[in-house]
Amino acid sequence: MALTWYISLAELAERPGAVELSQTFAGMGKPMPRPEILDALLRGEETSSWPPAEVEVALAAVAKIGDAVEETQGLVDGYLLKRGYKLPLAKVPSILTGWARAITRYKLHSHRVSEEKTDPIVRDYRDALKFLEQVAAGKFSLGLGDSLPAAGGTPQITGPGRTFSMDTLRDYGK
Repeated sequence: MALTWYISLAELAERPGAVELSQTFAGMGKPMPRPEILDALLRGEETSSWPPAEVEVALAAVAKIGDAVEETQGLVDGYLLKRGYKLPLAKVPSILTGWARAITRYKLHSHRVSEEKTDPIVRDYRDALKFLEQVAAGKFSLGLGDSLPAAGGTPQITGPGRTFSMDTLRDYGK
């Protein structure tokens, strides 16, 4: 079975969009790709009408974005494997795509200087990790219709032996 990506390059072109994605390269000390060329490449469209040098800059950006998507894939897989999901998933739930988008965005913005408490990219990343931790622990369902038992097995009850039994209560009502 072929690998099913949690987030595709085309989905990243939709949101957060090529403008934001191209801006992430300005802070890395790399040439910033033109958003329209980056958008075309992310969507798999033709780029022959643009100057080859500019297309090369955008191709390097796509490679970096692809690396972030691949790192995200591995991270999410780790949580899903811990929960017991058989990978690759036959169908990727939309909630998983949202989490992968948040993690990929965070990875691409890792050089950014911001106030972490108020940064929406950091907030979304942390929220995605919290939910993935809950999935791994069996506390949150991806809605795949699975019947996986909660992580850790069935509940176990322990305690002292019975204080009252039929034998000790036999003479009580007489």
